[in-house]
Amino acid sequence: MVAKLMTTYGPLALQDLGPGILLPHEHIFVDMRGADDPAVGHAEVEDVVALMGPDLARAKAAGVAAVVVCTPVGVGRRADVDLAVSRAAELPVVVPTGVYREPWIPRWVHQASEGELAAWMVDELQEGIGGTGVVAGWIKLSAGDDGITPCEAKVLRAAAAAAGETGAVIGSHTIRGRVVLDQLEILAGAGLGAERFIWIHTQAESDVALHTEVAQRGAWLEYDAIGSDGQSDETYLGHIERTLAAGLGDHVLLSHDRGWYDPAQAGGGTPRPLTYISEVFLPKLAPLGAEWVERLTRDNPFRAFAR
Repeated sequence: MVAKLMTTYGPLALQDLGPGILLPHEHIFVDMRGADDPAVGHAEVEDVVALMGPDLARAKAAGVAAVVVCTPVGVGRRADVDLAVSRAAELPVVVPTGVYREPWIPRWVHQASEGELAAWMVDELQEGIGGTGVVAGWIKLSAGDDGITPCEAKVLRAAAAAAGETGAVIGSHTIRGRVVLDQLEILAGAGLGAERFIWIHTQAESDVALHTEVAQRGAWLEYDAIGSDGQSDETYLGHIERTLAAGLGDHVLLSHDRGWYDPAQAGGGTPRPLTYISEVFLPKLAPLGAEWVERLTRDNPFRAFAR
């Protein structure tokens, strides 16, 4: 069976994608005002397309073949918006199911059982998100910096069940490596291997020994604020070189964590372009050799998200 990426253009095998890199962590639309705020997520589709369509089109022109968006329920997920922007830019986009961390977890998620949450995720991963026609490509979660709350643990176990049934990968916004280790223990207890888990924002953990430990367990390391968070390109190159030296290069993902339209700001705010890796960072990877550049920027993200 051929592995495929579930996108706004349907299931796509690697050869179906145009030439270029895959960005595994970006955003088209984000609203952090609170999951139960009556205004959260409200925006006209055409306004988002007007701002973000050209942004994604520029990314495509710079050599991006597909974008994974990382906005889950709780922080303004709008699959209809993702679809419209994707079509306007003629660029495939991968949309998640899943729920963000507290305090952005909606009331209905607190009230739902683990089984109900798993069934909801499976439905979005197999049938689609609402009436949009967009089938979710993966599961996006998060965990608090000080540890996993009972509700976050419930969501994670539900995600493990959904991932086990569908083959989808789970990615979690988790800042602390010790919390990632707790998440991996929960997943193991639910029967899901670490290879179906992405540690989002690995670069935020200063203890690089934890990076190695998590990758050795089989999980993905996502260094995803390249050009954005104040860390130098040399710091990111050091992370990459260290994982390659440890024989763990096949566990590395690279992205910007950029975008996006914010409906809480006038006109949606000012998006940050998705071109830094293509235009600035890729040449700095060249000393690793063309094969490793291809693996880090195209093969790895496809393997992580395809099912």
